[in-house]
Amino acid sequence: MLHGRFDEGGRSESTDLSVSGIYQISKVLMASTRLEITLTNVVNILSSMLEMHHGAIVVLDDENEPVISTTAGVTPSPQSGGGRAIPQTIIDEIVATGAPVVIPDASKSELCQADLQTSASDGVIPGSFIGVPVKAERKILGTLSIVRLRGDATSFPHDEDVRFLTMVANLVGQTIWLHRTRGVDGRQLPEEQGRREKFPDSERNDNGGRLPAKIDWIVGESPAVKQVLAIVSAVAPTNTTVLLRGESGTGKEFFAQAIHELSRRRTKPFVKLNCAALPESVLESELFGHEKGAYTGAISQRAGRFELANGGTLLLDEIGEISPAFQAKLLRVLQEGELERVGGTRTLKVDVRLICATNKNLETAVANGEFRADLYYRINVVPIVLPPLRDRPGDIARLARVFLKRFNKENGRELAFAPSALDLVSQCRFPGNVRELENCIRRTATLAQSTTIVPSDFACRNSQCLSSLLWKGTDGSNDGPAIDEFSTRRAGASQGELSSKACDPNDSGCPATGARLTERERLIDAMEKSGWVQAKAARLLRLTPRQVGYALRRHQIEVKKF
Repeated sequence: MLHGRFDEGGRSESTDLSVSGIYQISKVLMASTRLEITLTNVVNILSSMLEMHHGAIVVLDDENEPVISTTAGVTPSPQSGGGRAIPQTIIDEIVATGAPVVIPDASKSELCQADLQTSASDGVIPGSFIGVPVKAERKILGTLSIVRLRGDATSFPHDEDVRFLTMVANLVGQTIWLHRTRGVDGRQLPEEQGRREKFPDSERNDNGGRLPAKIDWIVGESPAVKQVLAIVSAVAPTNTTVLLRGESGTGKEFFAQAIHELSRRRTKPFVKLNCAALPESVLESELFGHEKGAYTGAISQRAGRFELANGGTLLLDEIGEISPAFQAKLLRVLQEGELERVGGTRTLKVDVRLICATNKNLETAVANGEFRADLYYRINVVPIVLPPLRDRPGDIARLARVFLKRFNKENGRELAFAPSALDLVSQCRFPGNVRELENCIRRTATLAQSTTIVPSDFACRNSQCLSSLLWKGTDGSNDGPAIDEFSTRRAGASQGELSSKACDPNDSGCPATGARLTERERLIDAMEKSGWVQAKAARLLRLTPRQVGYALRRHQIEVKKF
């Protein structure tokens, strides 16, 4: 099995290991590489995690014949059917039943004998065989299997292995389906492109509704955005649960709307809820609804967001912020597709396509016992990582024009950017991402002195850009700020130097003046001004005491005591 022990908190170590494995496999499956390479990497990860004799992923064609076979461990013998990764008889059984196949002792099974007789020459006697179907869109696309080492899994139940391998197989199935419908770079495969060229005016989904030709609310031509849109276009027609991940302000709600609009459910409601904005008691009522008199203030019956989204799509934003107690309630609804209103007894069936979004590191949350592993597996079917704005600098000017056009329309103005103004804004790194860029453009447009916006209209040229403090003091990452990483590692500056993107040229600390301070010098200066009191220094640097403490240790600065 994955592992059998429990830590001091009573949490199974297999949970941590399986979460780590799913996370690593998800990253591999998101890579833009040939399918054979991607699947080989997946099997190699499994081999590094599990004590197994060998593992294999077999991809089948429409006639259930293997077209791709990737293995790790002992190479199967030619006697197993032309060098197949696993015997065809087992493949046929998995395909026919659509269910896992478990053989407790593979060395005694006639199905596995041909595959294992010669491979046992390495002195390692195989144990149990576990194979699961690889599915997508209700179709079996292949198989995922492992052969355990004797003495490892044969004396234990196999439920945990089957559950883990099934989750991996689901991720693999979505990747295979994505590669079959679209190229790894987002371009349509020849057969799909030919179909669209043949029927250009009849592009329809399974319900007969015409698909929108353009997602005009998402602006971007950078490779990072195009890759995300390719995944969105591929996953949208399915009912697969999607997990949108990325920093705050990267536009998770807009991409969720794109998935809905490109799906078969687009004529049905698109309902959204920010889970972090409500306490647990209110959140339960908002999602599941309540009956009249269920609690004080419930003066009438009310349908919840799940009911309102029936037949459509439900976006649960900030999913990582819900409490463990409510996670259990949510998991039941996701598993059973049914719920009961607060204060009610009648069970209601719902058909909802779920999209979740978070800027939280869920893997760390699961490892710390803050987020249920079973809920993590349920929502992390197809993870989509949205790129921060600093990774798509070519889109900044394009987005700025869109936001200014929107401002003009709303306010009856006719403002325009001078080329130098667009050059300036394109150099900014915007730790608040697209949301911060829009706010910057609106503020600048509101206070502009003429119909042409010039560099001097921007707050950063007038020592009024509060975001510059973030650039000098945080890294903009999801793992918590650090005093020097954003301005060095991500701004491309030399280690320890301040970023020149956000400072006022009249400031003595601005690199443009030649009086460039290192982060270590800024930290020491703040500590000296505050009498070496970390809390006071933190206020001067606009950081938290924890961040200052981290920076002191990082730079090996000894705190003076008086």
